[in-house]
Amino acid sequence: MPQLLFFSRIDDPGQWRSTLARLAPDVTMRIWPDEVDDVAAIDCALVWKPPPGLLARLPNLRLIQSMGAGVDGLLADPELPAHVPMARVVDPLLTQCMTEYVVLHTLYHHRLMPLFARRQAEGTWQEIVAPPAQERTVGILGLGELGIAAARALAGLGFRVCGWSRSARSVAGITCRSTAAGLAEMLAETEILVCLLPLTAETEDILGANLFAQLPHGAALINCGRGRHLVEADLLAALDSGQLAGASLDVFREEPLPAGHPFWAQRDIVITPHVASISHPESAAQLVVENIRRVWDGLPPRYQVDPARGY
Repeated sequence: MPQLLFFSRIDDPGQWRSTLARLAPDVTMRIWPDEVDDVAAIDCALVWKPPPGLLARLPNLRLIQSMGAGVDGLLADPELPAHVPMARVVDPLLTQCMTEYVVLHTLYHHRLMPLFARRQAEGTWQEIVAPPAQERTVGILGLGELGIAAARALAGLGFRVCGWSRSARSVAGITCRSTAAGLAEMLAETEILVCLLPLTAETEDILGANLFAQLPHGAALINCGRGRHLVEADLLAALDSGQLAGASLDVFREEPLPAGHPFWAQRDIVITPHVASISHPESAAQLVVENIRRVWDGLPPRYQVDPARGY
């Protein structure tokens, strides 16, 4: 009977327990630390941002299942057991939620809502008409599962959509680019930039002064990748200069975002508390159970992470 260690500071263990009990009654879920008496009895771990060293304490661990699409919190653990296969969540509902967030905030910036919010605060009635979507280019950094879904939804609304990824991709209706030259070409025409990149050594700090300078004046930024993609001081400087007209941020270098952080007082930044896309037990638990079964059958888990690539 597999024993599953559960750790998350934000997810409801009760929902996961009831869902897993229905889908896999032979799997026993143990919540860390209160329900784990014998670490040697743990076979697999379902975790979100566990404390460093926790997984290394489990000598018989056979699977590490991230509770989300990102695994940078796991890879940052210096004691992460390298011999244990690790998998991320790829789930239709998670993808749908991210697509909703990207579309919502793209429309928010496209329809000049930051400007109208300022005019409302000033008590000013000013009729300004946004261009049609067909005249607006949205650029998406990252053409994985989430990026492709968001790109298709935006193209369906009429936007011109470009996408950039480290490796070459082909998506119908989307202008896809790769390489440094391709990134420069995309940025030059992108009026709303969406970051959905995985966090790797190559992508950390990518959203900085050099990239912002390559965007058209008055562009907008949506970051729902990772907080460490963004150079925070460079964003504030770009907003102050008008190079960027606004930003929507769902992820931050330090979470929760500390009280007194300058982002809180910046009227051109929309802040959401890392809620763009969260795994829902009713949907994601099916993949968790499938991966447990696969590992027990001697197969690799679905969506296994390559630590060398970072995702």
